Amino acid sequence: MSTHVTIIGAGLGGLTLARVLHVHGIPSTVYEAESSATARTQGGLLDIRDYNGQLALQAAGLMNEFRGIVLQGRQAMRVLDRGGKILLDLPDDGTGGSPEVLRGELRQMLLDSLPAGTVRWGQKVSGVRSLGDGHHEVAFADGTTVTTGLLVGADGAWSRVRRLLSDATPEYIGISFVETYLFDGDTRHPTSAKTLGAGATMALEPGKGIMAHRERDGNFHSWVMLAKPQDWFEGVEFTDPDAATTRIVQEFDGWAPELTALITDGETPPVLRTLHTLPIDHRWDRTPGVTLIGDAAHLTGPNGEGANLAMYDGAELGQAIAAHPDDIETALTEYEQAMFPRSAASAAEQPDLHEVLGDDTPHNLINRFAGS
Repeated sequence: MSTHVTIIGAGLGGLTLARVLHVHGIPSTVYEAESSATARTQGGLLDIRDYNGQLALQAAGLMNEFRGIVLQGRQAMRVLDRGGKILLDLPDDGTGGSPEVLRGELRQMLLDSLPAGTVRWGQKVSGVRSLGDGHHEVAFADGTTVTTGLLVGADGAWSRVRRLLSDATPEYIGISFVETYLFDGDTRHPTSAKTLGAGATMALEPGKGIMAHRERDGNFHSWVMLAKPQDWFEGVEFTDPDAATTRIVQEFDGWAPELTALITDGETPPVLRTLHTLPIDHRWDRTPGVTLIGDAAHLTGPNGEGANLAMYDGAELGQAIAAHPDDIETALTEYEQAMFPRSAASAAEQPDLHEVLGDDTPHNLINRFAGS
């Protein structure tokens, strides 16, 4: 293959694409705005599903490495009411198809599988433009540029590459998360430790909820979920962690202290995560020399599918390129024609947060998990 593949974004999708290309002997370069692999924390637990994420890892030849980072027992699920009463408690019996791993460890596994120098750190994209004939120029904030005959946008929700293909912009879904951590929870936060199950624990009411994951080394990763407009969150002083925590916990007045402690005892400043989506049917006309994967192509609210679909996109695109190394347009067409309906179906089929925090919560969630 004579065309070098340029990938923007060193998230799970972009790295999976680079790895699958490497398996097939096709070189690529990944440009990433972050200064290093450890520049920031990489999020919490991901359930890697056997019908998409694991298939991507098989294509990447990394299933043995993946099994080595799985956190056993974390597929357990517990649902509580506001008083801390257990409404549902499902153990992890080892038969589930979605083993849990830490996003950061999964990303590092992919990074370790690539040749040295594949990822160029500290390369923040400032602009992209078409040069015609399927070639594009990518400009970086440091003043450098690169010209490529195959550009892949794996650059997430606010993708710069997407502007070459679509006018769509993400829209706020009306729900945000506030994130914090409790470290060494079994020793330092025993009351919360007793409240949490072995995997994920949720306490939900219409329009609000508290969720926590038990991660590695007894660390608890917690999220508050609130259905509020963006201007409500703009009124919360997140630059003052104590004031922000006080304001957020007011929304859970009357809830059990072992649940609100997941907010008030947080050992990291509360971080606001506003949630956005692209239209479910987002697609674009075939444009020579460029395509998108992951959130850049089909951003949805958290439903467990985002990371899995990004990896699957990367694997599918990599395999299409390997199958048509001398006909890039055929490869991109084949990939997009399968990706568009796949991502739309996933967004339509998976429960979204409006359902999770709807009027029937938590009973709708309990019925789903219980299979009734």
